[in-house]
Parts: sequence; C-alpha cells; structure tokens
Amino acid sequence: MHTPKPALKKALSAIHLWAIAVGLVISGEYFGWNYGWGVAGTIGMLIATIAVTVLYVCFVFSFTELTTSIPNAGGPFTYAFKALGPIGGLIAGYATLIEFLFATPAIAYALGSYLHFLYPSVNVTFTAIGCYVVFTLINLLGVKESAVFTLIITILAVLELLVFMGIVAPHFQLQNFMHNNMPFGWAGVFAALPFAIWFYLAIEGVAMVAEEAKDPKRTIPRGYILGIATLVLLALGVMILSGGITDWKNLSAIDYPLPESIGIALGKDNSLTKLFAGIGLFGLVASFHSIITGYSRQIFALARENYLPSFLSKLHPRFKTPHWALLVGFVVGVGSILILNFFEKKIDQLLVLSVLGAVAMYIISMISLFVLRKKEPMLERPFIAPFYPYFPFIALLLSTICLIAIIYYNQLLSVIFFAALLVLMMVFVALGKHRKSPTV
Repeated sequence: MHTPKPALKKALSAIHLWAIAVGLVISGEYFGWNYGWGVAGTIGMLIATIAVTVLYVCFVFSFTELTTSIPNAGGPFTYAFKALGPIGGLIAGYATLIEFLFATPAIAYALGSYLHFLYPSVNVTFTAIGCYVVFTLINLLGVKESAVFTLIITILAVLELLVFMGIVAPHFQLQNFMHNNMPFGWAGVFAALPFAIWFYLAIEGVAMVAEEAKDPKRTIPRGYILGIATLVLLALGVMILSGGITDWKNLSAIDYPLPESIGIALGKDNSLTKLFAGIGLFGLVASFHSIITGYSRQIFALARENYLPSFLSKLHPRFKTPHWALLVGFVVGVGSILILNFFEKKIDQLLVLSVLGAVAMYIISMISLFVLRKKEPMLERPFIAPFYPYFPFIALLLSTICLIAIIYYNQLLSVIFFAALLVLMMVFVALGKHRKSPTV
C-alpha cells in the first residue's frame, strides 16, 4: 500500500506572505550591510547596493514564476530537481541550506549584541542561544500562529525603520557621506557585494512556505512584489541616511549601527536612543523567526525526497510542524555560535558563507527557469516572469558576477563551501541516488 507523503497545512494569506518576505530579510537593514563600508566606502557600497537591487528585482519577478508554478516546500531544491534532475536538486538544496542555516546564527549573535548595547552586563553568546530556544519553540506551535507573530513583529520593524529615518534625516550632512567615499576604488565595490546582498538575502524563503499558502496563484505574487518594494525603500533610506550622520568609519565594524547612529545624532543618554535600541530588536526577531521557518521547511522537503534521513520529514502529531527539522536547525545554529565564540571570529564570516549559498542558489534557480521553459512549455504558469528572457538573464548574470567576487575576496570560505558540496555529491553518486527520476 502506498504511503502518502507528509503534507503541510494551508493557512497563509497574501499579507502573511508579505510579512514573511519582509520579515525574512529586514534584519539586513539593521546590521551587517555596514561592513560593506569598511571595504568600499559609502559611494562604493551605494554602487554595489544599486547593482544588487537590480539583481533582486529581476530575480524576484523571475523566481515568482517558479514559486507559483511549483508551490512546494522544497522551493529552489524542487525547481532544480524538476528541471535538472537529482544532481541539480542536490546543489540547490545544499546552497539553500547553507544560506539559511548560517544566516540565522549571525542574526542571533546580532540580537545578543543589541541587548549588550542596552545592558552591558548581558552576555552576547548566552542571549543568542536563548533566542534559538525561544523561537524554535514558537515555530513548533504551527505555521498560522507563527505567521501571525511574524506579521505583528514585521509591521513593528518596518515602522521602526521609518521612525529611524525620520529621526536621523535632519542630522544628515552630505559632506559626511561624501568624505573619502570610495577609498578602495572599483575593487572595493566588488568586495562589498556580499554585504549589499545582505540587504535582501532570504526573500526567496517565501518559496518554502508556498505549500502552506491559500490560493498560491494570487497570494504568492502579491507577497513577493510588495515585499521587494518595501525592502528597496528601506534599504536605500537606512544606508544613505546613516552615512551622513558621522564619519562612516565609526559605524563600519559594529553589530548595532542604527542605535549608534541615533546615539550620535541625539546623544547616547537620550531616552529615544535607548528606546530605539530596545525596539530595534523587532527587526532582528522578525528575520530570525522567519528564517527558522524557512530552513525547517527546506530540511523537511529534502528529507521527504530522501535527500536527508526520512525522520526529518515527520510532522508533529498535534501541531503539524516539522519538529525534527526544527531541532536539527537548532543544533547547527547553536553549534555555529559556540564555534564562532571559541575562535573569537566576527559574524561577517557567517554573513559571507550565507551569501555564498544564496548566490549559488540564485544561479541554479535561474538556470532551472530557462530549462523548464523549454522542457515543460505546457506547465501551468499562473505568474509569468515579465520581460522574459531579459529579467532572468540579468539576475543570472549579476549573480554570477557576485559569486566570482565573493570567491575572489573570500577564498578560504569558498574552498570550504565547494569542498563540502563535492563530498556530498560523491556520497550521493556512490549511493546511487543520482539515478532517481524527478517526481515533483
């Protein structure tokens, strides 16, 4: 007797998907991007951000075609599996897991740093681990409950960024922004690309809850398009206004650039500075919580197709959430934090590793789009990528340029990333799983 594959519950509307799209990403507006100033200066980082914004606009409009055509929790893994076969699915699944699993501890560490800014006695590492415990449990309770939480916290985070821009705008000075604005020339622009990507990284995680969306043909495009529009406005506004507050070098190597900016503008003892640092946790919490949702669905989907141990595809009998997948992500994240703490490494290493996975996934997703257009012309496509083939080609080209730049400036991390992928592929072929026919 055939045993049906585990299926997730449909509970998400367009507003939930918008909140997840923005929530997944919005921590990138709070920290991480400022490391780009350290390698490129303000104008260099601005050029990198504009290029990456074009990449993401083209990517999101193209990726939405895949998500609505194949609304599956596997997301990029499923598209590559259907288009390119088992090896393509393995590469996409691996890249997506690296992106999501290593973005999360970086955000957890930033949460600890924000609390440490408010209360210096608070231990950053213990706070980061505590966040993992709390938000893994929240994700266990069910996707609708989780999405309602995401919606509330995302709205608060967006409002906070708008308030931040309103507070610092009167203190913006163009001479600060333009001072020594491109100290490393065009080489700095390429070095800044991974930090510009951090502004938008993980928006594609909406694909991993597509299986849980109500009326996905309509709700997914709305969620994606409103999400990217929101993020473009916030990213450019936050970066430009912050760059005019003081000498940008003072903000280029810390994990809490926004409360520091307000502290410079209003004074660190100002009540608004402390208030902002406190509610600044909303944006970090929104992304942290949403990415946990994303990686648990990717692990679940890979296990459901026997790419990972099958027990990881089991759903909790009461909450219908992938509890084993959540636990594995928890272990990887906490382990990463402890390793980072032991070696006294900065979180920019995790950011680069996460971005490396993301860019590799963008490349294989756009290739999958082109292949599926030829391979399955009759596939129902509720949303058609506009300006095809130009949008997906631009996304593919810019993603490839970003990948080359990341490899060039981060050679050790790149060797680790690709060596691990090679080992997985060898094991995959040795087990004969590369002969599996796509069924999704």
